Amino acid sequence: MITKYINKGLLLSSAVLFLASCSPDNLEGEGNGLTQPAVDASFTVTKTSENRYHLKAVNDNYVNFINSQWNIDYDGFNNGKNELDIFLPDAGTYVVQRNTVGIGGQVGGTASQTIVVPTSDPVAGNIIQGGRFDTPAEVAKWTIHPISPTKAQWVFSNDGNGNGYATIVASEGSQQAFYQAVHVEAGQKYSIDMVASSATALEDAWFEVYMLDSVPAPGSDVSGTVYRNINTWDGCGKAAFGGKVSSVGCNSDKNKGIYTATTTGTVYLFIKCGGKKVSSLSVDKVELRKTT
Repeated sequence: MITKYINKGLLLSSAVLFLASCSPDNLEGEGNGLTQPAVDASFTVTKTSENRYHLKAVNDNYVNFINSQWNIDYDGFNNGKNELDIFLPDAGTYVVQRNTVGIGGQVGGTASQTIVVPTSDPVAGNIIQGGRFDTPAEVAKWTIHPISPTKAQWVFSNDGNGNGYATIVASEGSQQAFYQAVHVEAGQKYSIDMVASSATALEDAWFEVYMLDSVPAPGSDVSGTVYRNINTWDGCGKAAFGGKVSSVGCNSDKNKGIYTATTTGTVYLFIKCGGKKVSSLSVDKVELRKTT
C-alpha cells in the first residue's frame, strides 16, 4: 500500500501566488494601461507653392500616441504620418483637422486650422460650378432630371452652418437624376469624383455618375458608361458610408472616374440614384478636373 502525503502549506502558498499573479495592476496615478492620455495634436501649415501646403505635427516623435489621422475639408479622418503634403486646387476656405491616436484606437487630441486658398489652379481647377451646393447661386447651376414620377426626389439643402448638400430619398425602385452642362476639349482626360454619404444602409439601390452628349427627355432613364458607382449588387452601400466615391464606391469597371472627351463642346455630367430603399443619401463636393 502506497500512502500519498500532500503539503497543505505548499498548496496554500501556491494559491496565494496564483491569485497575486492574476490580480490587475492598481498603481495610483498610472491607471491600468488602457486609458489613452491627452496628446498635443497641434500642427503647422506651410505653403510650399501655389495651391500646395505642407502639414507637420508639432509633436512629431510619437510620444504617447501611435499615429496621426488627417481630415481635409471634412472628407473624413484617414490614418497617416506626422507630415502630409496636400493639394487644394480650388479657391476657397478649407478646414484641416488632425487627431493623435493611441491605445486601442482612442483619440488623445484634436487640432484644427483653416487654410484660405486665394486662386484656383489654372489646370487642375474644378470645372464644375456650384459643386458644394452651399448657396442658392451654386444650387442654381444644377437641373433636376425626373425619371420616376414619384417616390424619388433630390433635394438641395443646407445644414445651417453654410454647408450644402444634394440629398435623395427613394423607394420601391424609383429613381431620379440631376445634371450640369460643362465645356470639354477633344482628347482631354477629366477626372470625376465627389463625396457621398448615407447614415443608413442602402437596399437594392444604385448611385451612378454619367457623362452624356445630350439630355434625355424628361421621364426617360439615364444610361451609358458609368464613371462613378455605388451599387448594392456590386457589394457597396450595404452599410452606412461616407467619403469620396473613388474610395467608398465599387466595381472597378464602373468606378474608374476618368472621362475622355471625344469632341470639343458641351457635355452633361449626370448624377442618378434610386432603389428599393434609400433613406437619405447625400452628395457634396462634386468635381470634374483636367488630368493627364
